[in-house]
Amino acid sequence: MKILYALAVSSLLFFSCGSRKTVESSAATSQTFTNPIAKGADPWVIRYRDNYYVCKATGGGKGQRPGITVSKSPFLTRPGKSIVVWQTPENAWNQACVWAPELHHIGNRWYIYYAAGKSGPPYINQRSGVLESVSDDPQGAYIDKGILQTGSDPNDYVKTIWAIDLTVASIKGKLYAVWSGWERNRNTDQTSQRLYIASMSNPWTISSPRVEISRPEENWERGGPLDLNEGPQFLQRKGKTFIIYSTRESWTKEYRLGQLMLKNENLSPLEKSNWTKKGPVFQGTDRVLGTGHASFTTSPDGREWWIFYHAKISEKHGWDRDLRLQPFTWDKAGEPVFGQPVPAGQPIRKPSGEL
Repeated sequence: MKILYALAVSSLLFFSCGSRKTVESSAATSQTFTNPIAKGADPWVIRYRDNYYVCKATGGGKGQRPGITVSKSPFLTRPGKSIVVWQTPENAWNQACVWAPELHHIGNRWYIYYAAGKSGPPYINQRSGVLESVSDDPQGAYIDKGILQTGSDPNDYVKTIWAIDLTVASIKGKLYAVWSGWERNRNTDQTSQRLYIASMSNPWTISSPRVEISRPEENWERGGPLDLNEGPQFLQRKGKTFIIYSTRESWTKEYRLGQLMLKNENLSPLEKSNWTKKGPVFQGTDRVLGTGHASFTTSPDGREWWIFYHAKISEKHGWDRDLRLQPFTWDKAGEPVFGQPVPAGQPIRKPSGEL
């Protein structure tokens, strides 16, 4: 009997220890995630009322036109189901090639800024447009507010100049738009891109002439087949305004992020001399390639800052990319510190408040 009792106790301890290890392993897994979190490119996320909304372009399935989707989730690391909120019209300037949509909440309406064209390739017809929600529901219906005046060209089919990746933000109570554009329209898409800024009188109207604030001129912005500045994103904290943008070529492993900083919040953003440039502030490694076109948000409890970006899946030139997340910090001078991109499959602790 003593032998049987000893065996029983021994067995109980064995299974208890094994069970505890399983629970500990499960707990550790539930507190972390790994990149990538999805396929795609040009990721945009915005946090609103305890949910994260991700806005993406869709090529449309068989018999469907291209369009834009919005997903909703309480989890930053797990995007929700995508709902189609808009599809391109037929026989219009924006009937094809929908790129890099962004979702912004201004007043009591939502606005989606996007690039599109009447045809492509070549992508010489890309222009920037804006949609307005009919209610305060970001996944509800939208109406087309038209094309944005990103430079005047009386000889162009829509009387404006090539523009993509338009984004907006308020600085000292005034709304501004920043985008990637050409100096003038051309008949080839092998054209270098610059960053422009202009003021807005409302979310669908640019009200001042555009001003160039950046072009690819630094060594870390140059050296490829086509030097680019694109994908600008505002990042604001404690009175400081930054524009984090993508540079080099999106189809290469050298794609990376640069930074513009407004020297003082009381200075006009419409003066190039009021911005300082540095970079690269975030770039690939031998394990993470072509990091670029980022957006930014905070953790569910608001204690952490996170960067949402895309990376290339291989060294081969092309646009096969996936979506990735990781936290970043701020230095004593109040500037963002993005660090190095975390390799795919390496555990990252989930955003604070998401556990």
